[in-house]
Amino acid sequence: MQTQHRESTIARLRSLTHLLDNALPIPGTKYRVGIDPLIGLLPGGGDVAMSLVSVYIVVEAARLGIPRASLARMMWNLILDALLGIIPMAGDFVDLAWKANSKNLALIEAHLAQSRQQEKADYLFVALLVVVFLSIVLALSGLTIFLIGSIWNAIFR
Repeated sequence: MQTQHRESTIARLRSLTHLLDNALPIPGTKYRVGIDPLIGLLPGGGDVAMSLVSVYIVVEAARLGIPRASLARMMWNLILDALLGIIPMAGDFVDLAWKANSKNLALIEAHLAQSRQQEKADYLFVALLVVVFLSIVLALSGLTIFLIGSIWNAIFR
């Protein structure tokens, strides 16, 4: 990847990560939140939509030549975010603190700071990671729908 294109990609990822994790200050504190946990509050797909945006960061990391180990760690951050996010109410608060996208950007920047040598993007490996991640997200979504339906039926029967 050419240096100019690489720098524009990194700048785009920084902007996206800021929007997702740190765009809005909480008045009276030094803490910031992004739109990720806010959109995640939307029932019926908020978390899934934000997961897809987060996967984009991992795909771009692969295009930047980030090694497999870092890509796997990035995907693990997203899996933990999804797993913790399914816990009713508590998951939303965990999502405010976990900031998986910021963690993933830090992994990208750490690799780029250590090495200017770029590896060839391993699209097959990234595709495998994405398929596994999306399978987990869909399974968690199905589990959430099942649990909500079961609770609903138990209360209103």
